[in-house]
Amino acid sequence: MSKRVVITGLGVLSPIGNDIPTFWNNLINGRSGVAPVTQFDASEFPTRMAGEVKDFDPQDYMERKEARRMDRFVQFAVAASKDALSHAGIDITQEDADRIGVYIGSGIGGLKTWETEHKKLLEKGPRRVSPFFIPMMIANMAAGQVSISTGAKGPNSAAISACATGTHSIGDAAKIIERGDADVMIAGGSEATITPIAFAGFSANQAMSRRNDEPEKASRPFDRERDGFVMGEGAGILVLESLDHALARDAEIIAEVAGYGMSGDAHHLTAPAPEGEGAARSMKRALKDAGLELEEVGYINAHGTSTDFNDKFETMAIKSVFGEHAYQLAVSSTKSMTGHLLGAGGGVEAIATALALKEGIIPPTINYEHPDPDCDLDYVPNEARRVQVSAALSNSLGFGGHNATIAFKAFGGEE
Repeated sequence: MSKRVVITGLGVLSPIGNDIPTFWNNLINGRSGVAPVTQFDASEFPTRMAGEVKDFDPQDYMERKEARRMDRFVQFAVAASKDALSHAGIDITQEDADRIGVYIGSGIGGLKTWETEHKKLLEKGPRRVSPFFIPMMIANMAAGQVSISTGAKGPNSAAISACATGTHSIGDAAKIIERGDADVMIAGGSEATITPIAFAGFSANQAMSRRNDEPEKASRPFDRERDGFVMGEGAGILVLESLDHALARDAEIIAEVAGYGMSGDAHHLTAPAPEGEGAARSMKRALKDAGLELEEVGYINAHGTSTDFNDKFETMAIKSVFGEHAYQLAVSSTKSMTGHLLGAGGGVEAIATALALKEGIIPPTINYEHPDPDCDLDYVPNEARRVQVSAALSNSLGFGGHNATIAFKAFGGEE
């Protein structure tokens, strides 16, 4: 018999807060974290804004020597994981270390390190490249370093599926607990790609918003005037735990991970499948896995990137899955406030969805000013909504046609 999986700890670094109370307060009050880029001179780029993590000092979480051997995305993962474990009230010991695992991914990995070391190679020659270049850059190192930093010796892996990474990591981690291979998993995503090469690449394929004169209004999912996504950075980490393990230690339970679905578009490098049929299959699988009826779902945290095709096709996917009930759903995109955190997005949005269930407040989609006839659902425009829902979905859709959906339930007890 498979085990039930619950969420007992949360850790976040985001453009709207580096701890859960700040993040949640800003989220439900509709505050944007998007502003002009400060990490490099973006004056020559068509997009000059981003959702940056502010006031982060890695030495609050690790020794300076350790921090220098980690890319920024790894520092984020370690910091958010330590916060999540603290929130869960878990102190890993030698007695339980092999029953506690890590599943943290990154869509791109250490791009900042790659740029720095490549510049050294070109300007100063191969002998000046850091011996830590490779272990700092590779995308699995968030999971590796979290294991080293916390002592977690259980199952350890990393999903790398572009913008679906965080959601895949959480879903896969939940399945590890379900089948009994771990009691606790530290799971989520981390990303730090606010760099010149990333901006050049995304600008070249015209994916990012160019509303530089109003950065806080640039990310506008489902709005008719949307013109592209806004890049963000950060980490979203959840402590997942088997229900019996959580009850045995009298842990506070935030929500339940009830189901997980994923699919592939088999369509295009960057464009979603027509009418969102791949996303629809992912949602259907999550619902089936959770044993949820359509009418039980009251909220969807949408992928909602603020790009033309994504928002239109995700809307179509929701309608194809839920039929008439789609118009009874609250659907919001928290990317309107955080920007798009790429591989970390699914982790941060899972946190938002779990808190929405626990607190009875659905975060809004801000900057929703011009209704789009192609996007005709209830996007919780501009103001949070107090409503208690019993079940919710969180969608993440990535380049390459990767689709992932997690179904959450409000925790109502052992039965």
